[in-house]
This record gives sequence, C-alpha cells and structure tokens, in this order.
Amino acid sequence: MPPALSATEAVTRSVVMAEGLVRAFSGRRAVDNVTFSLDAGECLALFGPNGAGKTTLLRLLAGLLSPTSGSCSIGGTVLRSGSTARGQVGLVSHASMLYAPLTALENVEFTARMYGLRDPRAAARAALHTMRVLDRADTPVRSLSRGLQQRVSIARAIVHAPQLLLCDEPYTGLDDVGSGALTAALTERREAGAALLLVTHNLSEGLALATHAAIMRRGKFVRFESRADVHASSYALEYRELAAADA
Repeated sequence: MPPALSATEAVTRSVVMAEGLVRAFSGRRAVDNVTFSLDAGECLALFGPNGAGKTTLLRLLAGLLSPTSGSCSIGGTVLRSGSTARGQVGLVSHASMLYAPLTALENVEFTARMYGLRDPRAAARAALHTMRVLDRADTPVRSLSRGLQQRVSIARAIVHAPQLLLCDEPYTGLDDVGSGALTAALTERREAGAALLLVTHNLSEGLALATHAAIMRRGKFVRFESRADVHASSYALEYRELAAADA
C-alpha cells in the first residue's frame, strides 16, 4: 500500500478531474455536462433518484464508457489515452462480475496479475483478509452467498491499491461484519491518499464518509458542496423532493 499523505499533500494533489462530461444514448443525455474534481483523500457521496445517471457517470470515470463529449483524467492522465489511467481506478458495481467457477482467491489473484503486482497471490490474500473473507479463499464464488460474493468483489476492486475507488451501492447485501470491513477499507484508502466516489441512496451512510456531497438529477449535478456545508435534515428533505419529482 502507498504511504499515507500529509494533510498538505492531500489537498494539493488532484486525483480525478471531469470536465464537461456528456454521455448520450440515442440522443438522450444520461450524463449532461458534469464537471468536478477530487483531490487525494477526498470522498464524494453522490445521491440521486433511479435513472439520474449515477452509474453511467461511474462507468465513464472507470473508462468502461467513452464520453460523447468532455474529458476525464486520473492522476493527470486522460482516460482515453489508455490503460495507464484505468489502472489507477477500482470499481465496485451492482454486478459482482466475478468468474463463477473460480475460487475467491483465484478471482482476486487474476485481477492482481492483470495489474502486474509483484506478488499477486500475497496481494489477493491481503485484500480478502481486509474484507474478512479469507476463510473462503478456496471456495468457488458460485457457492458463496450474495453478501460474500460482494466482499470478494470489493477485495478485487482494492487489490491494486487504486488511486480512485468508485463504489456503486457497495453496502448492498453486506451484513454487519461485511459493512464494517468495507468502511474500514474505504477509510484506509482515503488515508493512503486515494479519492473515493460513493453512490448510495442511504444519506447517513454516504455523509458519514464524505468530504463532499452531490445530488444528481437527469444527468446533471443539481447540488455539489463541501460536507461541512451540508445540514443533514434539510439535505434529506431536498433529496426526497427531487426523488419524488422523478418517480
């Protein structure tokens, strides 16, 4: 794992910069002119109703989709330029995207090898330990419960110590042990200088980790502010009103 950054280094080092990001499908803009940046050690909690464009935004930031217009850079490298930037990103999505016949360890080790880690087996075991699922290392993931598969998926996302960690409803399906392990892992990544983007419908869950908060609606950021400026009760009311308007 990279060493933790000092407070001064953390606020001066930009991890992700999105400028005018647009992604259109059949003429409809799922992401519509989104601009923001996150420095090392910062966490953006992103809220919004279903269909707001949150998952599409994460896929753009992960390099899984190309923008219709605009750009995104990770650590100063534009995502379109190739694998260097994508290798700095970890993604936890709704779908586990695990290889069902392979064991938990084989899944995470395969990813570690893809990222060229010096000792992929040790890195995979360490990531599984972080998510408190090392005792199932030799179990095929198809035999694991949904919650345990989610832990393995998170272990795979963090195995290469990404500088940007994208999380799409990562707490879904996790029990108390898994939730605690995930919170600890996210905190560790922030303290090591990574930036986090956490998509969730649970306001208290998101705000607990956040340095910034945003509400997305119809592809746009309708609010973006420092966590210190967020009053939870009024924020929750506005969020519910926005969600109800799009229901």
